[in-house]
Amino acid sequence: MSAIDNTPENKNFLSPLNFRFQIKKAPHVNFFVQKVNIPEIAIRTPETMNPFTRIPYPGDHLEYGIFNVSFKVDEDLQNYLELHQWLRAFGKPEEFQEYKNLADIASWTGDGLYSDISLIILASTKMPNYEIVYTDAFPIALSGLNFNTVDSDVRYVEASATFRYTYYTISKI
Repeated sequence: MSAIDNTPENKNFLSPLNFRFQIKKAPHVNFFVQKVNIPEIAIRTPETMNPFTRIPYPGDHLEYGIFNVSFKVDEDLQNYLELHQWLRAFGKPEEFQEYKNLADIASWTGDGLYSDISLIILASTKMPNYEIVYTDAFPIALSGLNFNTVDSDVRYVEASATFRYTYYTISKI
């Protein structure tokens, strides 16, 4: 694209339907994912005062927003229970051993306390275009499950999970 001709080479819009999701620690969630987000990224701006105005400067620490995933729940609850057990181990509601069992797993396996999450953005041709990797992710919330006999149509049960992570990277595939 030149300065005279500002027409982009690729005129295709990004489709919200074209993505793949993968989390090693919860493989049954992958297939049933309905919605994901790329969280915000921000940097705090310290300010210097002078007699007239405040002068902002770019900070030096990034802040990453929370990562949300919505998924349909399978009838055996496998995907829901994967996340439930993972979250439960952090809270150790019955005994300390629940946390210890998880903490004793080597971190490089992706099955311990943390697991990397991969979100692959597909191009309009359905080929992988970008990969977003959320490093050292862990769940901080899992929604409840709602059952309802009033609806005339079957609306399959959907759940959502919220994750925190150290940082994310975006790379071209």
